[in-house]
Amino acid sequence: MKLGRVDFPLPEFADMPRLGLAAFRNRIVFHLVFVALALATLALTLALLNEERQRNAQRYEQTFAKSLAEVVAQLRHPSGQLALMNPEPAQVEPGWVAPLVLPFAAIDFDDATKAQRAVDMAGCALQYPGGASLCAAVGSNAYAGGFVYLVASLDAPPLVARERGATELAGVHRVQVSLKRGDDVQHWLAPVEALDAQRGQLAGFVVDAADGATLPRRARPQRDFRGWVWREGPCLNTNAGDDCPRRTTLSIRLPVEAFREALFRPGGPQWPPVDLARTGLRLALLGPGGATLFDSAAAGAQPPLTLARLAGTLAPGETLSITRGSHVVALLQGAEEAGAPPSPWLTALIQRLPAPATPRTLTARDGVTTPAGRFDVTLTGDLQGLDRSLSASAARLAWPVGAMLAAIALAWLIIEMGLIRRVATLTKRAAALSHQLQQPERFELGTLDVADLRGRDELGILAGSLSDLLRHARDSLRREQLRAEREHDQWHAVGHEIMSPLQSLMLLHGAESDPSRRYVQRMQQAVKVLYGQASPSEALAAATLAVARLDLDAFLRGVAENAAYAGIADVTYAPAAEPVWVQADEYPLEDAITHVLTNADRHRVAGTAITLALRVEGELATVDIHNRGPHIAHDQLARIFDYGVSDADPADGQRRGQGLFVAKTYLAKMGGSIAARNVADGVMFEIGLRTT
Repeated sequence: MKLGRVDFPLPEFADMPRLGLAAFRNRIVFHLVFVALALATLALTLALLNEERQRNAQRYEQTFAKSLAEVVAQLRHPSGQLALMNPEPAQVEPGWVAPLVLPFAAIDFDDATKAQRAVDMAGCALQYPGGASLCAAVGSNAYAGGFVYLVASLDAPPLVARERGATELAGVHRVQVSLKRGDDVQHWLAPVEALDAQRGQLAGFVVDAADGATLPRRARPQRDFRGWVWREGPCLNTNAGDDCPRRTTLSIRLPVEAFREALFRPGGPQWPPVDLARTGLRLALLGPGGATLFDSAAAGAQPPLTLARLAGTLAPGETLSITRGSHVVALLQGAEEAGAPPSPWLTALIQRLPAPATPRTLTARDGVTTPAGRFDVTLTGDLQGLDRSLSASAARLAWPVGAMLAAIALAWLIIEMGLIRRVATLTKRAAALSHQLQQPERFELGTLDVADLRGRDELGILAGSLSDLLRHARDSLRREQLRAEREHDQWHAVGHEIMSPLQSLMLLHGAESDPSRRYVQRMQQAVKVLYGQASPSEALAAATLAVARLDLDAFLRGVAENAAYAGIADVTYAPAAEPVWVQADEYPLEDAITHVLTNADRHRVAGTAITLALRVEGELATVDIHNRGPHIAHDQLARIFDYGVSDADPADGQRRGQGLFVAKTYLAKMGGSIAARNVADGVMFEIGLRTT
């Protein structure tokens, strides 16, 4: 056998064998595991989305009728009826207040309590910064005709009254009223005329718009213009004297001849007047020295409840239709939830999930009867709104799911590029080398090139070890080849040395007849066989209230004692010296005070007490509820008693912003009032009830 020499590595593709499926079994299993992990992640996400979708649909179906009941209850309240009877915004110029049609015919403007109660129940007041309010409304009287009512409430110092007969009003308090109907503007100037320390009347004089401080000479007040001023309640600062600021109420009945004509026109009354939407009012309380205590044209007024604000109570996808006969009064759509908008592709994916058992569209109907007629209310719910809400929520969770899939893909990429592909390359090169070594006709020991596979990891160490072993084998084979070549040369030299004497012997015994010739020839043949035939070596290779006489002092003692059972701890009350009898319904009053205590408990400083105090001033009994804690924003002091106004997040599927609204409604029905104000160390709620 002849041994050869290998000087160059064999190409990787030379005589490459075809590997069977078994050679790739582990690699296939590895890929399938990662694919299964990604699919399981996606399947889990889709299962959770589908489960949440089913749960949302069932919960929505259960609360759908309740949502309509809440809307209808709000519309049946006088403030809701006010919105129904005034569905379209008036077309008045900026700075003018549009009068509203009230759910009742007229306001008892001669009684401060009744007038304020009517305003509170109807919810018709514009709320101004600083706590002032103004209700402008139209009313009719079967005997006197049509009027405009103005009821304003504000904080004011003692009012300087006009001396009877005086025409110069620059040094007194007076009310300036303007009425605008189309291009016609009429002005009244009503100075305050004192009746006693806490009450006065307003006599209205028709004046020129340019002069708000002088009455015409020999002017006489207009007969049908009636107005009153009341100063009630406690002092609004530490000064407890007669000149301290107090809550002041203005109540005015303004005659409008056009309204009178519309009410008594031939052929039947026309009410409200057809041009009411173009009627505007402006009221200002002027003081000595040109001071303006109140102006209805001031900026920042919060309007009363409107039908458009009901859209905030609707869920996404809900439609509220209010009709009166065949006329559509309002068509409101639920707004999308604040935050990230729904993703179109995610919404389409959610809508392709198995449909919930709930019908895709829900409809509920009810009606509201008002003095202006019956209004039909229809609430329609579409589950696509729930799908969009779920899509917006799921979009926020798409990042974690995407991060999980990205982590799976990154792990697969690292293992594939850092290990599996290198193993496959080493396997192919080793298979080619093994295949080459198995060819007996071509015994050549090639090289295993692993320069690109070497490293400090396990595979790099294994590849380097195999390459080093093969290199050592090649070196050993090379040394063996060199040794065999030297032996081959040595034997040839020995054979050459042996052949020379044999040639000489052949000459000495060259005769054919010489018996030695034959033996010499046999010796030459043996040397040729032993030293001349050596071969080279080869190389390896994814309600109605029952108002009665109630002892308010005993009632408050019971409220303080039982507050802990309602989950409100540390409620204290200092009893009065004698019973205080008021007109109230015990259980609604307890409900109202509990709502206020719950609000105070939520905002008080931990560890501090809520104090109840009772004080009586004339015919008014006031309950002060004080808690230490953060102040209420100044522009929210009056709005917190509106429905749905709250800074607390919804909990257990229930809407917030109802407690103080309920308290205000109950107290108004009992002839009482409620207000909130900030004090030095917290917030004070004041509940007023009339004594008996």
